Amino acid sequence: MSRQISTFFGVGLLPWAPGTWGSLAALLIGWAIEHYLGFWPLVLATLIATGAGFWACQSELRDRPTDDPSEIVIDEVAGMWLAMLFPAFGFYMRDMSMVWPGPIAAFLFFRLFDIRKPWLVGRADRRHDPIGVMLDDLWAGVFAGIATILAAALYHIFLI
Repeated sequence: MSRQISTFFGVGLLPWAPGTWGSLAALLIGWAIEHYLGFWPLVLATLIATGAGFWACQSELRDRPTDDPSEIVIDEVAGMWLAMLFPAFGFYMRDMSMVWPGPIAAFLFFRLFDIRKPWLVGRADRRHDPIGVMLDDLWAGVFAGIATILAAALYHIFLI
């Protein structure tokens, strides 16, 4: 079961850039959760993905504790859903479901922070342990969420 969770049910086994595939799958599923079920189910899904991700990473990396295999993408899912919570909350406060470009901006910012690994993202990545596998993407999610909200604020201040 840890293999299925860690690869997000096989998404991480797709060729070429599995982290991007995992983030894209998270974007589509997370957006659907928020649109059809609401903000709070997305919060719950994020918490479940995060808890399951820590467990699956510990289990999958038991015999190779310093690895960060590219097929493990549950960390991208948890981080991406965390990033999406920021715009989702803004829409929730207006009694609306997320609309373009909020989730897309969260995806783009998340990929940027996940790939570039600035500050706390890079520090977590340099842990080289199962906890670090999850933490770097959670930090990337926090930074992506903040960047998404800042971009939305700038857009609404200067362009509308």
